[in-house]
Amino acid sequence: MHARYVDGITIRPLRNGDIEAVAAIFERLGDRSRQRRFCGAKPRLSESELELLACVDAGRHALIGFVEGDPEPAGIARLVREGDRAEIAFAVADVYQGRGVGKILARELAADARAAGIGELVATVCGDNPAAVSLLRQLAPAFRVSWRGGEREFVLALQG
Repeated sequence: MHARYVDGITIRPLRNGDIEAVAAIFERLGDRSRQRRFCGAKPRLSESELELLACVDAGRHALIGFVEGDPEPAGIARLVREGDRAEIAFAVADVYQGRGVGKILARELAADARAAGIGELVATVCGDNPAAVSLLRQLAPAFRVSWRGGEREFVLALQG
């Protein structure tokens, strides 16, 4: 898969082992963004966490987004496949939140998932995160939501 340009964002697949890109996005997240993304305080990522998040293989796929004029990544969207369903997660640099980067990455990741034959996406949203909820509701025509403690699990049905 090659780089693509969508609505002002250059999107490319994460290269397997690209720890630098994952670390760069993490560094651009403030405390609140890290809390929402990792469902708890997360001042740093360990080497093993970086390696896992940078792993791309037959079951793991990630997209990195870049905004013109900024050499650092603006966001990441990733999925981990399990059969015909996949768990998804997103992170957008604080400076680009609310500017459509997450929406574009999510839409492109969902399209990649559909093309790969994935029928459902599963996402965990930590606590109250209206932006993430809004983004997920735009990805699929049908979804289910269940609460597990302070987390919401969204199951989104993708249509081919």
